[in-house]
Amino acid sequence: MKNIWTALPDKTKGYLLTLVGVLAMSNVFIFSKAALRELKLPQFGFYWFLTGLMLSLLLALKQNSFQKLKELKVRDYGLFLLFGLIEVASTSFFFMAIRTMPNPSVVAFMGNLGPVFVLLLGFFILKERFNKWEVLGIIITLSAAFMLSYNPKWIHLDEMFVDGSLYVLLFTSLFAVSSVLMKMNVRKYSPILLTINRILFLFLFSLLMMQLQGLSFQISRTALKNVLIGAFLGPFLTAIVGLYAIKYIEVSRKSILSSTKGLFVLIGSYIYFKKIPSDIQILGGIMSIIGVTLIILGKYFYRKKQKNGI
Repeated sequence: MKNIWTALPDKTKGYLLTLVGVLAMSNVFIFSKAALRELKLPQFGFYWFLTGLMLSLLLALKQNSFQKLKELKVRDYGLFLLFGLIEVASTSFFFMAIRTMPNPSVVAFMGNLGPVFVLLLGFFILKERFNKWEVLGIIITLSAAFMLSYNPKWIHLDEMFVDGSLYVLLFTSLFAVSSVLMKMNVRKYSPILLTINRILFLFLFSLLMMQLQGLSFQISRTALKNVLIGAFLGPFLTAIVGLYAIKYIEVSRKSILSSTKGLFVLIGSYIYFKKIPSDIQILGGIMSIIGVTLIILGKYFYRKKQKNGI
């Protein structure tokens, strides 16, 4: 199996890792929503990230990854601090959106704003290019996000968008910043060390908030089960394969492919919670997929023309 993986082209590795991440992340929406029905956000975060931290530490010890810490300089630790603080803010807003919005599939579809922000940052910072079809895809995705967050029953202007929409905007924009920074440094640092750094900050932040709010460490078996399953898929598996994926493919391409998770979350939400989005939200979800498809095909046809010298 190892020889087969080594023989694969880098882009194929990136796409396969991204697919694994998409499937894992899709289930994160479901199991985190189920756990947050019973737990306060700090309680949830404590057990969620404690599980992910233990799994990541075991993998790092097996790979002898901590040897790389000897090579780090003061600037590197400063970057680790920056990464950690961004992740604390981004992930907090993500789970606040999951808890606030009734249907996690809406959060997943609205998360398609992430690739738009990543594309824009990739263009300005990483000098990645996109063509007119990708621009059209961005416009459609932004329109889809508006439809997904629109509240048809609004009376006052501050009720125009559904509760939790602002959280999505905040976590997707911070996600884009984090993704670009990771892309610029992932070859320098071990992906598993970046993962541990992220989870450690989130775990310590959750522990601090539990102490400040005087919350109990006792939780139900059902909540613990949902946390354990989701934490394996989320802080551990999704984070690691995501970081390895951007070693092989462009950060914008990886993020675009990841945006299809909304389809899987939609199916899971119906099976687990018996909930489906409203008609306008379903239409917005379809539009977001169209936008992503245009972005992907636009990049493909552009490179094909370049290869053929057109």
